[in-house]
Amino acid sequence: MIVKFYGTRGSVPSPRPATQRYGGNTSCVEVRQPSADSVLVLDAGTGICVLGATLPADVHRVDVLLSHLHMDHILGLGFFAGLFRPGLEVHIWGPSSPTLPLRARLSRYLSPPLFPVRLRDLPCRLELHDVPLGTFEVPGFSITAALVCHPGPTVGYRLDDGTTSLAYISDHEPALGCRVFPDLPQWMSGLGLAQGADVLIHDAQYTEEEYEDHIGWGHSSVRQTNAFARAAGVAHLVPFHHDPAHDDDMLDSMFDRARDSAGGLRISPAQEGATLVLP
Repeated sequence: MIVKFYGTRGSVPSPRPATQRYGGNTSCVEVRQPSADSVLVLDAGTGICVLGATLPADVHRVDVLLSHLHMDHILGLGFFAGLFRPGLEVHIWGPSSPTLPLRARLSRYLSPPLFPVRLRDLPCRLELHDVPLGTFEVPGFSITAALVCHPGPTVGYRLDDGTTSLAYISDHEPALGCRVFPDLPQWMSGLGLAQGADVLIHDAQYTEEEYEDHIGWGHSSVRQTNAFARAAGVAHLVPFHHDPAHDDDMLDSMFDRARDSAGGLRISPAQEGATLVLP
């Protein structure tokens, strides 16, 4: 399993000299198997623009798994080159809604006046799917999806390829409503997805002080993310969804402190352009 980070930022793109190392593009992670002719993409933030520009010609299928439909996670979708490649099979998966199907909700963005090209006019072989809660298959991976604590319909994903497991919970506030976190693991949002995963990519947007001013916004502090990873028994934590106001030096400081209290947990904060080869 090869994991490459094309966008690691949360909320809004933040490209500037002070964010060059961690990156300024919003959430997008590519996962693939060696020598496969298919690619799996987690979220379609602005990072998917760069991913699309490097998509190999021999790729025949792309599965885009959206965690939710907040703008920072779909902002790059209309600029994804794969959508404009005739004959390429593109599957977009997103959480279901009690009000509208996925196609209708995405069409609110991918249509005039917000975007000049409609979904129906794209030349790729496009299929849209409401994500089933539970386990389903895409080429190379068994995917498990579950609802997680974040405003609006939001899911986390667990990817298994038979030897390695990767959990992706990009926007998540498992501490919401807890007197002391972590507490009562049987009620903890997302724990089943992350339990025992080889790698966990998880929201770590705030410092502890910032979180106090953003309770209920659907994100975690770095300390809460570490506690969640330890409760889940993961081997390797990748903090993700960095706050747009946090520059490289601030993130270095935050994650140095996190490692000091990690209790043996391996921590590698997500950096744009970085690649993990698992196992």
